[in-house]
Amino acid sequence: MIKLIMNNLEVEAEEGWTILETAKFYGLEIPTLCYNEGLTPYGGCRLCLVEIGEGEKSKLVTSCTYPVEEGLIVRTDTKRVIQARRMMIELMLSVAPFSKTIQDLASKFGVTKARFKPRNEECILCGLCVRMCHEQMDAQAIGFVNRGKDLRITTPFDIRSERCRLCGGCIYICPACQLRCQGPGTETALCNACLTMEPTCLDYYDELQCWMYDAGRCGTCVREEPKK
Repeated sequence: MIKLIMNNLEVEAEEGWTILETAKFYGLEIPTLCYNEGLTPYGGCRLCLVEIGEGEKSKLVTSCTYPVEEGLIVRTDTKRVIQARRMMIELMLSVAPFSKTIQDLASKFGVTKARFKPRNEECILCGLCVRMCHEQMDAQAIGFVNRGKDLRITTPFDIRSERCRLCGGCIYICPACQLRCQGPGTETALCNACLTMEPTCLDYYDELQCWMYDAGRCGTCVREEPKK
């Protein structure tokens, strides 16, 4: 067993576990979008970022791909982590503003401004459809092509693949295919219909404090005098 510190608590993990798997085992919620238990971890959406290490040497890593190490110090809900997650949600909203999944994430994490111009590309390149087609459907009918800003998902030679069985697995797992409640006629990039109160402990402690429940579930907290 590997011993590590997670949110100031000493925990144990099996050899080969990732930080995300360890957090799930202990009931700690880490948001994910491109992750699926039945598929290979990808680390593309960056929502599962956590902070490891201490002080100036601390850094952000994707918890779905980072393996646990002996003595590793992990914090799942620091101010730095929350800010990074909010930024990623904003970026994904600019690409797929009609996605209910992303709109729900925006409300959950208190994203109330859309600072990036909507592009309405309706594909956030999470790779779920590609991995579903390859690993679960054994079809390999779609895949990534090009690089950088030209990266996209398509069929070989942009024509219908003979290996595609029209199973619908790619549509089933796609977060951008789940249409937001207001439909395609909405005039705003953000919905926020499910917006909840932002926990007050984040700015005060620099980290969410409600470890007895999912982080942030309480919605607010009573401030205490800092310990001297």
